[in-house]
Amino acid sequence: MDLRALRCFVAVAEEGHFGRAAARLHLAQPPLSRRIRELEADLGCRLFDRIPTGARLTPAGEVLLAEARDLLERAERARERVRAAEAARVLVLGVVAGAGLEAGPPALAALRRERPGLRVRLREAPVTDPSAGLREGLVDVALTRLPFDTTGLTVCPLGEEPVVAAVPAADPLAGRERVRVAELAGRPRFRLPPDTDARWRAYWFAAAEDDAHGPVVATVEECLHAVLWEGAVGLLPAGAALRHARPGIAFVPVAGHPPSRVVTARRAAVPDPSADALADALHAAAARLWPRQPAGAAASSVS
Repeated sequence: MDLRALRCFVAVAEEGHFGRAAARLHLAQPPLSRRIRELEADLGCRLFDRIPTGARLTPAGEVLLAEARDLLERAERARERVRAAEAARVLVLGVVAGAGLEAGPPALAALRRERPGLRVRLREAPVTDPSAGLREGLVDVALTRLPFDTTGLTVCPLGEEPVVAAVPAADPLAGRERVRVAELAGRPRFRLPPDTDARWRAYWFAAAEDDAHGPVVATVEECLHAVLWEGAVGLLPAGAALRHARPGIAFVPVAGHPPSRVVTARRAAVPDPSADALADALHAAAARLWPRQPAGAAASSVS
């Protein structure tokens, strides 16, 4: 039975009049009468006797009134419990290589004003997983970077970030204003595992891997350790120069390489209003931080 039809039935039963029940429910009388007729047809019995002063319950209607009130009360309790569970939910935000982290604090502040009970936990994903855990269901929203295979994901651009070359401070390239990827040739390069997304691996390595040598890494920290301890070089987002500055490593801007495209990503087949609210807050914050960037653009499956 349709809960809306039951609410109409209870209103008519309590008012004893179709017109007054319609006014109480802010409905026109014809739709109200139609729902009562459909309910009677569904149950196979009359629920009201029409009398000069309005409507009177039949014996069957008397039975339904008690049941309907109970069903409606239980439905309302269920609704309240679901809302309470959602309000107490902890959303997990996956982040890859510091993507869009500057937008996090203002986005979180705005989200707390709009949904005070909603909490957000940050999960730092390894650089081997550009989906930041979305594929495995470990996170609700990802702050990540293109390019990678976005099949089954809803992806929205936040902005762009240049890349830098991380090199040992003693390397001749360390004193340069900028370098090209080709100038890294001949040096050991930190690399991603071969089973990493092919587009992602090709973007960050930016060279043929056939003759490559150097350590295989899974996190930004491992990239930095490879530079410090093994003399390796490689590409990182420009923000690494601020977040990971330390003695022994130089971060040199890279020329001639496309910037890293920062995006939010969600699972396309899993509707989630709370995750949408978090993504919207991130886009609003990014639009204020980087007004010239395409933040807040319509959702797409760009890759």
